[in-house]
Amino acid sequence: MALDIHRHIPASFERVQRSDYGYNAKQVDKFLQQARVSLEAPEPANRPVHSSDVRAVSFDPVKGGYSATVVDAALDRLEDAFARRERDELIAASGEEAWLREIGNLSGILRGRLHRPDGERFRRPAKSKVRSYNTADVDSLCSELVAYLENDKPLSVDNVRRAVFRPAVGADGYEETQVDAFLDRVVELMAAID
Repeated sequence: MALDIHRHIPASFERVQRSDYGYNAKQVDKFLQQARVSLEAPEPANRPVHSSDVRAVSFDPVKGGYSATVVDAALDRLEDAFARRERDELIAASGEEAWLREIGNLSGILRGRLHRPDGERFRRPAKSKVRSYNTADVDSLCSELVAYLENDKPLSVDNVRRAVFRPAVGADGYEETQVDAFLDRVVELMAAID
């Protein structure tokens, strides 16, 4: 199933001013070329790109680079396109039951953490001076996720992608890497559902 890459990725991106930092244009262009090949190829590419690759990609900051905001928005659309294709391919190969089972398993894993008490959902950093996320901010988003998953309350996957938490220090907050990894799985689930 080929997707219209031009709908998801513009031919070029606006750049920030020469004195400002943006994404390394060569790195962005290289990754997007790889994504184009993966999307347009009738047969799987040598190294196919998956939605998780789009979600995890990062680019070096350089002066005068591509606007991070514009590139991130295009990557969000691209990730959604890959997630839809992955869902459709799984359903075509194994049936809708297999897809529902996969979604149910992931949802169950996520709900286990979401139902922990406020202030106890994630690890606290082991070192006292390590940056962490404000627990109340993270817990608030977790409450919204519970309402989305269990009460069909509307919540955009972009709200999760763009979530910003106030900083904390050490044990006053949640460990950033664990929260980020959890939210990556939430985005994976929401992109597969929507």
